[in-house]
Amino acid sequence: EYLWEACQDQTLIILVVCAIVSLIVGLTTESLSTGWYDGGGITFAVVLVLMVSSVSEYKQAQKFQELNKEKRKILINVTRGGRRIKISIFDLVVGDLVQLNIGDQIPGDGLLMQGHSMLVDESSMTGESDPIAIDEIEHPFLLSGCKVMDGCGDMIVTAVGMSTEWGRLMATISEDNDEDTPLQVRLNSLATTIGKVGLAVAGLVFGILVIRFLSEVDFKHFTGDDGNTLVDYFAIAVTIVVVAVPEGLPLAVTLTLAYSMAKMMDDRALVRHLSACETMGSATTICSDKTGTLTMNMMTVVENWIFGKLRATTELEVEFSPSVVQTLYESICLNTNGNIHVPKDGNVSEVTGSPTERAVLNWGLKLGVRFREVRKDVVTIGVATFNSTTKKMGICIRTRDGKTCVHWKGAAEIMLELCTHTLEADGSITPLTPDKMEQLNATISKFANSALRTLCFAYRDVSPSEVEELAIKTTKLPDQNLICIAIVGIKDPCRFGVPESVARCQQAGIKVRMVTGDNLQTAKAIAEECGICTEGGIAIEGKTFRAMTIEQQYNVIPSIDVMARSSPSDKHILVKRLLERGEIVAVTGDGTNDAPALHEASIGLAMGIAGTEVAKESSDIIILDDNFASIVKVVRWGRSIYCNIQKFIQFQTTVNGVALSLNFITAIASGNAPLTAVQLLWVNLIMDTLGALALATEQPTESLMLRPPIGVDEPLITNIMWRNIVGQALYQLLLLLVLHFKGLVILGLNDKTVWPGLQTNSEKVLQTIIFNAFVFCQVFNEINARKPDKINVLTGLFSNHLFLYVISFTSIAQVLIVEFAGNFTSTVKLDWQMWILCLVLGVF
Repeated sequence: EYLWEACQDQTLIILVVCAIVSLIVGLTTESLSTGWYDGGGITFAVVLVLMVSSVSEYKQAQKFQELNKEKRKILINVTRGGRRIKISIFDLVVGDLVQLNIGDQIPGDGLLMQGHSMLVDESSMTGESDPIAIDEIEHPFLLSGCKVMDGCGDMIVTAVGMSTEWGRLMATISEDNDEDTPLQVRLNSLATTIGKVGLAVAGLVFGILVIRFLSEVDFKHFTGDDGNTLVDYFAIAVTIVVVAVPEGLPLAVTLTLAYSMAKMMDDRALVRHLSACETMGSATTICSDKTGTLTMNMMTVVENWIFGKLRATTELEVEFSPSVVQTLYESICLNTNGNIHVPKDGNVSEVTGSPTERAVLNWGLKLGVRFREVRKDVVTIGVATFNSTTKKMGICIRTRDGKTCVHWKGAAEIMLELCTHTLEADGSITPLTPDKMEQLNATISKFANSALRTLCFAYRDVSPSEVEELAIKTTKLPDQNLICIAIVGIKDPCRFGVPESVARCQQAGIKVRMVTGDNLQTAKAIAEECGICTEGGIAIEGKTFRAMTIEQQYNVIPSIDVMARSSPSDKHILVKRLLERGEIVAVTGDGTNDAPALHEASIGLAMGIAGTEVAKESSDIIILDDNFASIVKVVRWGRSIYCNIQKFIQFQTTVNGVALSLNFITAIASGNAPLTAVQLLWVNLIMDTLGALALATEQPTESLMLRPPIGVDEPLITNIMWRNIVGQALYQLLLLLVLHFKGLVILGLNDKTVWPGLQTNSEKVLQTIIFNAFVFCQVFNEINARKPDKINVLTGLFSNHLFLYVISFTSIAQVLIVEFAGNFTSTVKLDWQMWILCLVLGVF
């Protein structure tokens, strides 16, 4: 299929026609062998180019398919045999009980078994933008591919894969993701311009050669050889077009993008949109989440204030009233979306849920909580799921003794504002006086300044009238006049290597900002630990930034290092303002509400572990290990892509300029071109396919992170590149023109005393030397192109094995072509002294 597509290329069709005409002319004249070799030679070269380009394209298509499959790997929580486990979406079967939370994509068709406040976005199936309320009685149906916008619930799976409504729909359509990246668009424009110049030169060369031929030929004695000469001239003109049209540019972009995508997978980054690879190289600022990205997301409760004072986090004291212990246990075990599975064999309990939930449940286990016993015979009346705007979650329950109460937990300073009393160790409830409030705020600040995330647990009894209102779902859970039970400090250690990665970003001219939902002190403490805080930088709360005018926001943005207590809308506003200032913004996000900011940003980076499916769908790149260090690697690869394309442009422009100029000047001056069609096709193969393969797969180096970000309007060909192109082209052109016009004299090819072993035509030998020297100039110039801005171009040469393979293959193939394929390529065998001469000219 790919081979057939490649055959549709107009230039290749013209070349095949040339080959056939040449063959026919040869067959109808005495010069059968000439026609056969010329026609066969061109056909052979055409087929070779065809095969290489087709195989390259096929390989890249395979690579993209593999990466696309990786993109669809989703892990989901299911209950099997009473045990909650994580499985791949591909392993889901009918009958599985799936736990759904905010931001999840529904993995199959099913029915809601039990749920709370569930709102589902069914726009992907129905086109309706309004979320649909899902409940167990009136509307329990859940459809694959839809997204949970609010609430939580358990779904029994009734259909998976192609048996779902989504699967049936997808079977009727085919997805086409062919998209040109910004760099590809610019390169296509450059290729078109070069192609037009080549077409003009080809037309001129053909016209001049034909005019000179017609002025010299005797029409009365017109032979098949004369016809063959005209066909040769036409083939040379067409081949000049082939050489001039840089079809290797799109190939180089495809190769470098595919290679980089595969390598980024090794660096734990999955690219969803190709253009993001390039854009990341131009990033000027990164707005990063804290939890899981800058920190390890391995949370542990290390400090707690329980029942009126700071206490040990390992066990409860004996003097505690049983009722207050039961209240604390209920707050830990009931107001959670986590789970504790106690194996029958008595092994260590398995704790599942988000990192924060796991930290709280593990703390509960240390305090002696029995998870199943606490949850036994408890009836859930209502649930308020956690979201990043309210920063709290709650549950209303009826216990086995008939008591109805509501439990809340959330960000400590937010929860404390809703509390009016505290629960004491003896079971008494005391008012929360201003002095006591000040003490608790001081405790929260102490935790926060130690880089601890703070959570507050609170509860209150619910009156029968409030229960009635909840039963008919006309009101939210009561959250005023709460009684404070406990405040905990959760440690989430800074990831290993993050301070170094942040320093590398700053060195590379990229401003790193922390945007987090944690309180200001915690955020600042972690930011200082990570090296994000800079001289003159400020930390600001989301609500303060939100209240500013647009002008004030523009003024304060350059100095913002940390934005704490930020809602998703605050993050969205920050990104919008940065873009308006002309910044290239990379944003990390994991929640459903982060989707607008991820979509708005120049590059959206979703978290692979903590990220919801909605966040991933809105992103350009998924960071599979949620690690900030992986983001820095993505920046490096982004810069490498641009750099590799520039290397290839320098290499190809030099060859183009020399080949076109050489054939044009010699055609005008002497009426023949020194490089034949087959030779030019071989040069084209070196220049395009093999050159792209060698230069597009160069590994990124640390020096890339010492430069400022690549400007969007920065020219593809820099001044340094122009210097290299012009210098190289002049050297090669002068060398080849001197050989063409004065080579016989300089090398003494007509003098038998200089070359006693020379048996063949000296003109043929000179033509071969010119061709050979030209090819070796390209081989060694390819090494130059590796480091356009460095004097020492050999640095790291032996670490790129693919580059060495390409150079070796080109050199060996050139020797074989000259020595054993002379009839095809119009070359003759050379003495070893001539080989050394060609090699020296190339090396020089």
